[in-house]
Amino acid sequence: MNASNLQRKLSHKEKIIFRVKKFNRKHKALSFLGLAYAVISITSYNFLFYFYSNAKRFISLACILLFFVSSSSFSHPGMSFDISFDSDMNIDGYSGDSAGELSEVIDYESQAELSVTTVDETLLEEAMESVNPDATEAEHMISDNKATLSEILAATSSASDEEESAEVEFSENVTEEVPLSDTVPEHSFSSDDWQIVLINKQHPIPEDYAVSLGTINGSMRCDERIISPLLEMMRAASRDGANLIICSPYRDMDRQTMLFTNKVDRYMNGGMSYMEAYNLASQAVTVPGSSEHQIGLAIDIICDGYSSLDEGFADTKAGKWLADNSYKYGFILRYPLGKEDITSIEFEPWHFRYVGVDAATVMYENGICLEEFWNTYVN
Repeated sequence: MNASNLQRKLSHKEKIIFRVKKFNRKHKALSFLGLAYAVISITSYNFLFYFYSNAKRFISLACILLFFVSSSSFSHPGMSFDISFDSDMNIDGYSGDSAGELSEVIDYESQAELSVTTVDETLLEEAMESVNPDATEAEHMISDNKATLSEILAATSSASDEEESAEVEFSENVTEEVPLSDTVPEHSFSSDDWQIVLINKQHPIPEDYAVSLGTINGSMRCDERIISPLLEMMRAASRDGANLIICSPYRDMDRQTMLFTNKVDRYMNGGMSYMEAYNLASQAVTVPGSSEHQIGLAIDIICDGYSSLDEGFADTKAGKWLADNSYKYGFILRYPLGKEDITSIEFEPWHFRYVGVDAATVMYENGICLEEFWNTYVN
């Protein structure tokens, strides 16, 4: 045994054990205190020594955690895409697709509670008074650019004989009264059929989608393939005493973008942050690229004596007639009452979408919306 081993310093553990043994020899009655002291001291020392010897590792982990928390909490505002259909958000009855279709949304009430002290209430009220971008447009269309049946007929009076005979043939086909059970047997529909293309916030307009527009009246346009059934439906309604007026049919990307951007700007002017304004605006105006109006198959309809795009239209003679008869001409009430959790859009009794007579009849008979129709009937 060399001298270096004889002179080796005692470790911390050995020092504690030596002291405890010495204490127990002098105070045998209190030996349990010595043992408790030894256990606590050795355990505490080993615990602290472990952190000391791994200090660099724990410092690195702490820095990573701090960076993650700071970047997640402050750099990116939280977003929620829960859809809220609370009645408080239905300002003057204006909501949804043509009033602005619903797209990725947050619960505004909870956000409003957080920002109530910072939002300019006057500016916010002004912004929310115009939740429906088409409500004010509709009034101008009625006086300046309305599309009544007589005006559409006048605008199309120069059609060729072939077009007129085709229209008469279509009229005979769609107005023939046949029991519903005989009209539409079991059908199988193709996802490639342009008539039933599904457009919503989960299924935006395909990049290669081509719209072939025809003129309804003046600057008002829609997919040219639905003008004939639209005209026939208006004629049938007129015969039954319901005078339909077309407003806000096709909207291009620029128009949709302008409506959405204006809505966001109004909410921001009211004191909201950009994310708050963006999410609230999504409840009033569809995010550009996911509106049925942009493919020319959606038509907003009002009538004589009722020019507001709100739920009250459902109680008018025209609204009731359309709900009961539009399917005969290939149109569906796109956002029906009770289907809000499926369509993500509130009840819109003025918004009609062309899907073809077969598909429309299936949906009418079964009381389903377009999303449900796709899940059940489309291959």
